[in-house]
Amino acid sequence: MKLPRQFFKPLAIGAPAPYRELPVRLERMIHFVPPHLEKMRAKVPDIAKQVDVVLGNLEDAIPSDAKEAARKGFIEMAQATDFGSTGLWTRINCLNSPWVLDDITEIVAAIGNKLDVIMLPKVEGAWDIHYLDQLLAQLEARHGVQKPILIHAILETAEGVKNVEEIAAASPRMHGMSLGPADLAASRAMKTTRVGGGHPDYKVLADPDGDKPRIGFQQDLWHYTIAKMVDACAANGIKPFYGPFGDFADLAACESQFRNAFLQGCVGAWSLHPTQIDIAKRVFSPDPGEVAFALKIVEAMPDGSGAVMIDGKMQDDATWKQAKVIVDLAKIVAAKDPEMGKVYGL
Repeated sequence: MKLPRQFFKPLAIGAPAPYRELPVRLERMIHFVPPHLEKMRAKVPDIAKQVDVVLGNLEDAIPSDAKEAARKGFIEMAQATDFGSTGLWTRINCLNSPWVLDDITEIVAAIGNKLDVIMLPKVEGAWDIHYLDQLLAQLEARHGVQKPILIHAILETAEGVKNVEEIAAASPRMHGMSLGPADLAASRAMKTTRVGGGHPDYKVLADPDGDKPRIGFQQDLWHYTIAKMVDACAANGIKPFYGPFGDFADLAACESQFRNAFLQGCVGAWSLHPTQIDIAKRVFSPDPGEVAFALKIVEAMPDGSGAVMIDGKMQDDATWKQAKVIVDLAKIVAAKDPEMGKVYGL
């Protein structure tokens, strides 16, 4: 195990020093773009104005014969676009694929100073993070990259879920984690073909009431995994995300799943279709009423100590901490979205 005093040292001579605190950025939605398609690349300058993160996808959903075109297209897209405050990410191919080494080396060489985060799929344990961490440091040193490229792990295998705490603590490059429900379902031999969301057969029944039909209540297949991921991320100061919701036509179910994740502690989700952008923006921005009440708490207890009564409810240091989470998020949202700032009164 690496000693604490060694943890924040660069892993290669000439590589940038790792962050001691993650950059403060709004990341309510990670919007996936298939960069092998020219018509999709052409939309990126406009999309970048609407979303918090643009991600060039090189892995799942990209045909095998289009992998190199996707990599080349992502580099061209990144070079041609001014992303402003919008994050630029890529999801590379998994570490046992024949494309991943070229993904990493070519992208860092070409756009290392523009790239914020590399999303790594199918992370099984800390060893996967250690490999990418060392390689990125060597490439950053070689190509004069000025800031560290962060790593975002996708939690999509049973072994990854088992090792989630070690993954979260593996490197100062760790940005966060996303739930990958489709691959995780396959890894666990779950009996569902849905990508995220609930399942009508995963339910509990109401108690019997004579001859009346018993009502069934659908449950959340992903509650345990999200909670475990959120705890691992929170304990290590990194960010948890819900991943994809595959039914683009069911906007209500998408919003419900995103909101469950938000309430559990996730800071954002993937958007795979334009209709999911506004859902993520709405869900992962705090409710104006909650912000107004949180501001009352923070203003009544500036240093977070003591206890006060507000609107008939007792508030103390614990509720002050809850309020601070909401107010801090509202300020970040307001900085990105002035209209929401007006709604929040910030």
